[in-house]
Amino acid sequence: GAYATGVDLVYVAAPETAASIIAGFSPSLITVKLKGSKLSPRNLGAISSLLDRVDAVAVGPGLGIQDETVEAVEATIEVVEEHGLPLLLDADALKAFSRDKRKLRTGAVLTPHGAEFKALTGKDAEGTYRERGKLVLKEASKLDATVLLKGNVDVLSDGDAVRFNRTGNPGMTVGGTGDVLSGVVAGYMAMGVSPFEAAAAGAFINGTAGDAVYAEKGYHMLPSDLIEKIPWVIEESIRGGTRRKA
Repeated sequence: GAYATGVDLVYVAAPETAASIIAGFSPSLITVKLKGSKLSPRNLGAISSLLDRVDAVAVGPGLGIQDETVEAVEATIEVVEEHGLPLLLDADALKAFSRDKRKLRTGAVLTPHGAEFKALTGKDAEGTYRERGKLVLKEASKLDATVLLKGNVDVLSDGDAVRFNRTGNPGMTVGGTGDVLSGVVAGYMAMGVSPFEAAAAGAFINGTAGDAVYAEKGYHMLPSDLIEKIPWVIEESIRGGTRRKA
């Protein structure tokens, strides 16, 4: 998803076996092979060195939640904060961060679905979308981060403002579409867009891409289908050809 936004380079740091598979999947991705079969604190040096070459960091998809991985995620967050880089937390990284639940010390976007939001905040994201908006605003303020609560209507807040995104469709519940969203949001943050605006743009673009795929294929979509549509969505948005639903 990040490349589709127009970023120049995407690095993927992953355990050796996974990194080799990722490298075979796309030669455009620059893979960094981390020692071991899973993320652990011993990988922190390699990750820290990589941070000098990037403008934003996304952590989460496919990590697992073993104790040493959770410890490594917590340490990685701290190193990213020290570097002052914008940060996106998704999937397993959210589960790891949920054990800490502290204010973040760098611009950050958290992208939970309902169950992850409850683990993160202890609150059920129920009620009308306006009630959920108030809840997300309150919790975002506590974390000093932008929270993008994914759902049939996405709710996002940075603790000051609230926005709703109504693009997207049920076909996007297929695994991997959330990873595409993470890439888009991280891509925009790497280009200097604020976390809140990057999250808003990412939710809209990802959802609109999903709607475009649905119009052609119905609900039988893959994450790669969304990625193919993202440049078109961005171009149409610039031209005014897509209508924002937020």
